Amino acid sequence: MAPVPARRTVLTGLGAAAGGAALGAVAGPADAAPARASSRALIGRARRGALHVMSANIRYDRSGSGDTLPGDPDHWPDRRPLLIELLEREQPTLLGIQEALYGQLTAVEEALPRHRSIGYGREGGSGGEHSAIFYDTTRLEVLEWDQFWLSDTPELIGSATWGNTVTRIVVRARMRDLASGTEFAMLNTHFDHQSETARIRSAGALIDLLHGGELDGLPAVVTGDFNSSAQDSSAYTTLVEDGPLLDAWEAAEKRLTPAWGTFPAYEDPVEGGDRIDWVLTTDELVTTQAAINVWRDASGAYPSDHVPVQALISLP
Repeated sequence: MAPVPARRTVLTGLGAAAGGAALGAVAGPADAAPARASSRALIGRARRGALHVMSANIRYDRSGSGDTLPGDPDHWPDRRPLLIELLEREQPTLLGIQEALYGQLTAVEEALPRHRSIGYGREGGSGGEHSAIFYDTTRLEVLEWDQFWLSDTPELIGSATWGNTVTRIVVRARMRDLASGTEFAMLNTHFDHQSETARIRSAGALIDLLHGGELDGLPAVVTGDFNSSAQDSSAYTTLVEDGPLLDAWEAAEKRLTPAWGTFPAYEDPVEGGDRIDWVLTTDELVTTQAAINVWRDASGAYPSDHVPVQALISLP
């Protein structure tokens, strides 16, 4: 068996995410290991008036180049049915994914047949990793959507000018809840894993979009792998502590799980570890429940090197 791939470098000096107790928060010992396979959803399909939002870095497929073999924790053909099982159970209304190559999108489509997706590869068309948004067509309609690159030339496909060597993108949409007619914005992104400057400028680009940009004045949901520790990074400070967004995990009326770190790299998640995957909202939206989903199958295998983060959000 090939070794588990090394953890990707994230923001230097990440600290353990601090987290005060929330109403109904789940308590447990810091070294408690998560339970294995369960047939119960943490949140499940949301009822009318609420959105079940999930952010999931599904880890790109390296099997085609021979970098993984059957039995490796990172082997996509082994992970694919696990991702399908997790998504079938949870049924998010809105799903922001990161790192998906074009061929991996079919797994999400199989798990969520009522959903459609928006977004294309960061190299243009089907090329490169996708940060696609999947939405439940029985609940929501897309009024308009676009994709831009996190750079000085946001409309230039493949551009990267903020110190990052990897292209980074944002997919954004204006949506309408079919039941109530409420309009809101949805954004999904994946910040750079190396450049601090790129992360800070990327955070500023999101704020510009929500304040004075195309989505100004709309209630908004933002999902992503921010490669930054919640409460201990410049990106978090820009977006949340000094910015217009709320961290759904911190704002939730009830937390359904311990505060697991979200990038365990196929190892047991650590309670109190770094949360680098977030669901954020504007203050018009109320998060009633939040969860960090560390589900694994009966053999102990995980769907990805990240774990999904979830929030149940009430529409205004």
